[in-house]
Amino acid sequence: METFARGKAGSLQGQVAAVTGAGRGIGAAIASMLAELGATAVLCGRTRSALDSTAKSITTAGGKAEVLLCDVTSLESVEAAAKRTESSFGRLDILVNNAGIGGFGGPLHQLPPEAWDQILNTNLRGVYYAIRAFAPTMIRARSGHIVNISSIAGKNALPNGAAYAGSKWGLNGLSYSVAEELRSHNIRVSVICPGSTNTDLSPHAGKDPAKMLQPEDVAHTVAMLVTQSPQSFVSEIILRPTQKP
Repeated sequence: METFARGKAGSLQGQVAAVTGAGRGIGAAIASMLAELGATAVLCGRTRSALDSTAKSITTAGGKAEVLLCDVTSLESVEAAAKRTESSFGRLDILVNNAGIGGFGGPLHQLPPEAWDQILNTNLRGVYYAIRAFAPTMIRARSGHIVNISSIAGKNALPNGAAYAGSKWGLNGLSYSVAEELRSHNIRVSVICPGSTNTDLSPHAGKDPAKMLQPEDVAHTVAMLVTQSPQSFVSEIILRPTQKP
């Protein structure tokens, strides 16, 4: 039986991985993990200083990174990033749709329409834009893996965060459906639904950060997905902390 590749340096050697929201938190951890495994990490995000910090961490550790300013709420911006990636590397093996924002300010009937638009445009429309822009490169190569970072809020009720939960429930449905569309092209699509994670996305009031998931836990899960045997794929992973925070 083939041994599991995660953790072997160079197991992604020669591959190119684009990660949205790569400037901090989960996105930075994912990009660093994929670079550690040998991939060139294409760091996509809106804030150059944060992306440069992630890139410096990767290159200092001996990895490869490329910084691309990209706003996932703008189709023009995402398409430009996809074209730049293909022109620079001629391939894209892994796309991690991680960019997202929270929204936990109160009941839905009090949520301003502009806040609704911001949450849904980033968390759901942005994934559509990224798949629309990047998937054709994978289709031409008949190979690739798309990983969408959702949330356990996409499985459970989230009072006072209905727009955020709605965006993640929608992302889950999008992921399952796109997986069926792209299977015939030998492209695997997976969605990860982490529980409480120690980032600045949300306040996590009253929870113990030491007991929460860490960004590296999500990164480890992405690494498992993209290094699994080629004849199968995991459609969905629900990731929980061992101890309730």
